[in-house]
Amino acid sequence: MKSRKDAFIQDQKMRFASKQISRRRFISSVAAAGVTIPTALSWAAQAEAATPVKGGHFRVGTGNGSTTDSLDPATYENDMTATLAFAFGNHLTEVRPDGSLAGDLAESYESDDAKTWVFNLRQGVEFHNGKTLTPEDVIASLNYHRGEDSKSAAKGNIESVTDIRADGNSVVFELSAANADFPFLISDYHFPILPAEDGKIDPTSGIGTGPYAIDEFEPGVRFRGTRNANYYKDGAHFDSVEYLSIVDLTARQNALLNDEVDVIDRVDPKTVALLERAPHINILETTGTLHYTFPMRVDAAPFDNYDLRMALKLAIKRQELVDKILLGHGALGNDHPISTANQFHASDLPQREFDADLARSHYEKSGHSGTIQLSASDAAFAGAVDAAQLIAASAAEAGIEIEVVREPSDGYWSNVWNKKPWCACYWSGRPTEDWMFSSAYVAGTEWNDTAWRTGEAAERFNEVVEQARAELDQAKRREMYFEAQQLLNDDGGAMIPMFANYIAGLNTRVAHDEAIAANWSLDGNKAMERWWFA
Repeated sequence: MKSRKDAFIQDQKMRFASKQISRRRFISSVAAAGVTIPTALSWAAQAEAATPVKGGHFRVGTGNGSTTDSLDPATYENDMTATLAFAFGNHLTEVRPDGSLAGDLAESYESDDAKTWVFNLRQGVEFHNGKTLTPEDVIASLNYHRGEDSKSAAKGNIESVTDIRADGNSVVFELSAANADFPFLISDYHFPILPAEDGKIDPTSGIGTGPYAIDEFEPGVRFRGTRNANYYKDGAHFDSVEYLSIVDLTARQNALLNDEVDVIDRVDPKTVALLERAPHINILETTGTLHYTFPMRVDAAPFDNYDLRMALKLAIKRQELVDKILLGHGALGNDHPISTANQFHASDLPQREFDADLARSHYEKSGHSGTIQLSASDAAFAGAVDAAQLIAASAAEAGIEIEVVREPSDGYWSNVWNKKPWCACYWSGRPTEDWMFSSAYVAGTEWNDTAWRTGEAAERFNEVVEQARAELDQAKRREMYFEAQQLLNDDGGAMIPMFANYIAGLNTRVAHDEAIAANWSLDGNKAMERWWFA
């Protein structure tokens, strides 16, 4: 049982947090109850930080961004443009900080058979240009990503949609097959709802219903936004936001140390200790679905050979990469993209380990000889070039010669990734298995960066993913997703040696809720909406 003193102190904390008493009154009251002044001051600071306040210009230095970036949602390919989508736009649904799904522009959604989905829109939501949200806006925005002529990176997410129609203030989606995860899929950052005119959207307008109206967008440099005064949700505490593309690790770190930005993402694990020593910096680390990959395109020699791919997978010292690149801020990967944070992670799948003899055997069986090029840049992830060098060193023990090609940071995502046969890459992962597979591994997605589309194993994989998508029995879904991960692990072109924690550096004046989303960096790429200045 609490003492009268403890009860009094708790009461004063509650009164102060709810602004019933002043800061001076709170400190004097708890001090009179025997609490030391430093402790009282600390409690006051914590309570103030936990209470969102409006105001200020929020500056973020991100390790993403390219001069080829565009306002067109179909082209978004990095966290800079993903954040842009969440800044100016809203989606039908959103992933909450705890990983659950909630309605966003859809007030509610339902389905009796997971094949016909009804999304009931919120009333009175306005676009930045003053237009009121209608079902026609939703239909035009989603149709933009559909069809044979669509080049959208998220086309695979909605390829099962056969029809979208309005029903009063609701939008009805008809699918070719049942999909229990469909509401998750349309929360993807490629699907912000834009205003429509005559059944079409202007994909480069940058006009949405989101927390910030875009004032300036300079590809590969920055975007600025001003708070949407008519935003329908709580949040958007900053008066304005500015995201700066600072791909260079050292420059990004110095920007935080010199108070030129308030937050940086993708902190190099090697510099965590250094940043922690700075009195005005806090380190925020979250564990989720982020993974570092080295995709091999199976439509290009020599990676069209199963034995060569297997030789390279066996030639990696995964623990060495976790220890030396992540410095322990992560976990081993097993050549499939499903994290232990996912519901149906294949925990019984044997962990692949370094085996020089077996790697050599597969390599000799492949018939390949000569150097294999591996393209890398720290634009892919902090330490990507070093990781490539470590892979080359361990592969040499199996008689495999790898030449690491250091690529320029600018234009990496448009000139190297998804084009060169073997390169370094990162994936933020997705909250559900189907979403991850639909984004990067099914045959129909533009972002299938291994080009693993044909052959018996790939065809079986696509079949299993489609079956699991429609299966409502959780035990059966688990079996299907285990098989999908097993197929990728064995035959796929994805070399996935490690899962990494998200590490960010924050100025101490930046405050946030205790729950931090881990589906993408910086609170699900929604720091600009969810955080505030203490």
